Amino acid sequence: MKKQHLASARFASALVLGLLLGLTGCVSNQSKEEAPAAPQVAEKTSEPAPKAAPAAPEKPVCKETPKTSKKTAKSSKKTSKSKKAEAPAEVVDCEPAAAQSAAKPAAVVVQTAPAKGGYDLSKNKPVTDSTKAEAGQGTMVKGINEWQGEISGVPAANSRFTRLKIGMSQTQVTDIAGQPTDQGAYITGKAFIPFYFGSDKSRWEMVYKGQGRLIFSNQAGFGSGYYLTWIIHNANEGGYR
Repeated sequence: MKKQHLASARFASALVLGLLLGLTGCVSNQSKEEAPAAPQVAEKTSEPAPKAAPAAPEKPVCKETPKTSKKTAKSSKKTSKSKKAEAPAEVVDCEPAAAQSAAKPAAVVVQTAPAKGGYDLSKNKPVTDSTKAEAGQGTMVKGINEWQGEISGVPAANSRFTRLKIGMSQTQVTDIAGQPTDQGAYITGKAFIPFYFGSDKSRWEMVYKGQGRLIFSNQAGFGSGYYLTWIIHNANEGGYR
């Protein structure tokens, strides 16, 4: 009986020991399974795309650069680099300067030689009848001693009138042109203006055959002198009023 009790006791202790070993194995396995998970690697944030470089300004369609010396070329390169971004695009005419100048011919100024006496009568028309000559149709000139007058018609060949000057007195004129073939005085409309004491109230006319007529105006105030104010060139002049 004692042997049976000892065997059962040993069996029971072995069974208990096996159970304890089994329990400890389960606990260790659970602890291993519950180990903390490895930290997850943070996802990389996507970097922003690089900004696109500003577009370069458009180049001119055509541009001719003038020839410059080496010194000026170096300095112009430095300034052009700093101003490339600011300069707006433009279209430059590439027509050569020589062609432009050829397309626009320079204005030709024709200078006519003044007639004898210093007066340019190139625009005057011939006068065939001195009695029909009208004031304002000839060349207005300023003569000596601040006298202003007019020259009408075209001088005849070898005319002595070309040596005369507006503003000459009657004595000066006769010393150059000689004595007229006819002469006489007449009044103008200014003589009827009340309280008018200016010049040209009356006139003196000298006629020269084959040359024309000379008209003198009285001076301002109460003077009695006459001064040349109108020369009428007429190669067909008959010589009488």
